[in-house]
Amino acid sequence: MDHFAGLDVSVNETSICIVDDTGRIVREAKVASEPDALLQVLKNGGYRFKRIGLEAGPLSQWLYSALAEAGLPVICVETRHMRAVLKAQINKTDRNDARGIAQMMRAGLYRPVHVKTLRSQKLRTLLTHRKLLQSKAIAIENDLRGTLRNFGLKVGIVGKLKFEARIKELVESHPDLAVLVEPLLVVRRVLREQTAVLHRRVLAIVRDDEVCWRLMTTPGVGPVVALTFRATVDVPARFRNSKAVGAVLGLTPCKYQSGESDYTGAISKCGDEMMRVMLYEAAQSMLVRSAKWSWLKAWAMQIARRRGMKKAIVALARRLAVIMHRIWVDGTEFRWTRQEAAAA
Repeated sequence: MDHFAGLDVSVNETSICIVDDTGRIVREAKVASEPDALLQVLKNGGYRFKRIGLEAGPLSQWLYSALAEAGLPVICVETRHMRAVLKAQINKTDRNDARGIAQMMRAGLYRPVHVKTLRSQKLRTLLTHRKLLQSKAIAIENDLRGTLRNFGLKVGIVGKLKFEARIKELVESHPDLAVLVEPLLVVRRVLREQTAVLHRRVLAIVRDDEVCWRLMTTPGVGPVVALTFRATVDVPARFRNSKAVGAVLGLTPCKYQSGESDYTGAISKCGDEMMRVMLYEAAQSMLVRSAKWSWLKAWAMQIARRRGMKKAIVALARRLAVIMHRIWVDGTEFRWTRQEAAAA
C-alpha cells in the first residue's frame, strides 16, 4: 500500500499527516522543524511513501535537501497553488493544513517548485545582499536630499563619489545641521564600501564562469544580469523549451476567458522578481543607451513604433530570457546578424 505525507512547516514546529492511498489518515504528529525530527517519523519501515509534500518557504530548501538525501520522494509545492487549494477549508490550523497537503499529494493536485542547488542558493544570497546594501545607500541619499531641501539647501546633480563632499559643503555654514547629517554620511560611506566589496566578488565569480561569459555576449547583459540569470535558472534542462522561461519569470500576458468575456491582460509578474527587473533593465539599456545595432534591437524598435516603448521593452526582456537560455543550452554565443542566426 502506498502512503502520502503532508508537512506544514513553521519556524519552530512542523505538523505531519500521513495518509494511505484510500485517503485514510494513518498517523499525525507534531515535531520540531529539524531534519532529524522529521526523519524519525518518516523513515518508519511501515510506510512506503509515493509523495511527501511541503510548501515552498524559508525553511523548505534546507528541509527538502535533507529529506531528498535520505531517499524520500519529497516535493516542494508552489505557494500560491497550495494556498488556493487549502483555503477551501473552513477552519485553518496547522493540523488541517498538513491534512490538506497530504490529500493534495494523494490526488496529484499540486504544482512542484524547483529547489535550487546549493551553489545557486549561495549566488542568490550574494546578489540579494549586494542589492540590499545598494538600495539602503540610495535611500539615505534621497533622505538627505529631501531633508536639506527643507532648509533651502539643494544638492543638485552630483555623482556618488562627490555626494558626501557636496553635502558637507552645503551644511558647512549650518553647524547644527552638520551634526545631524554626519551620522547618515558615515552609514552611507560604509554601505557604499561594502557594496563595492560584494560587487568585486560578483565580478570575480563571473570572470571564472564560462556560462556567464557566453551570456554576456548578448547586448545589454552585463556581469550582474548574467550571474542573476545563472542563479535563477540553475538547471536549464528543467524547462521543456526556451520559450517557457519567459512564462516562469512572469513576462507573459495573463489570459482571462469566461463566457462572452475574453481578453489578454498585462504580464503576470509571477516568479522571480529580481530576475524580471534585471531583464527589464537590460532591455531598456539595449534600446535606450546602447548605440550598437543588432537584429534583436531592430526587432524591438519595430514593436516600439507600433505599440510604444514600454511594451517593446517588456517584449524584449522576455525575448532576452529565451535567447539567454538557448545560449546556455547550446553552448553558443549571441549572433548579431540575421545571417549568422540563420546559418547556425
